[in-house]
Amino acid sequence: MKSEDFQKIIANAIDSEVESYTFYKSVAERVKDGNLKTIFLDLAEDEKHHREYLQNVLLGNVEKMQFKAVKDYKVTDAIEEPELSVDMKPLEGLLLAIKKELHAAQMYSRLAGASTSMEQKMVFEQLANMEKGHKARLEDIYTNMAYPEAW
Repeated sequence: MKSEDFQKIIANAIDSEVESYTFYKSVAERVKDGNLKTIFLDLAEDEKHHREYLQNVLLGNVEKMQFKAVKDYKVTDAIEEPELSVDMKPLEGLLLAIKKELHAAQMYSRLAGASTSMEQKMVFEQLANMEKGHKARLEDIYTNMAYPEAW
């Protein structure tokens, strides 16, 4: 992958992180459930850190990220994505966030697969792992809320 292409992809990824940050802040402001509000504010903060990391990547300051690859149990993959609404139930809000993290992880995984530079590949693999970690965390919360009898 050419350096210019890599930089464009990183710039697009920054835009995506800003979009996710804005989305999570917006949802946090709209939902009535306090726990869900906290979850979305935490996610917004995470996206802010991702943006800062990616900005450093653009400047050539690639730090080593260490995000463990997590097992994806695909708990919610077959469930349809809900529409964003003010009266969204906590489970719907979680499901929306899970789908957003899934899409981000898939994008970064595809970019890792297209990378020819080991450094670029490492950046994208770590970003994918980070998003998969968020998805797993959210799915754990979702499972505990949706299926309390399994707890």
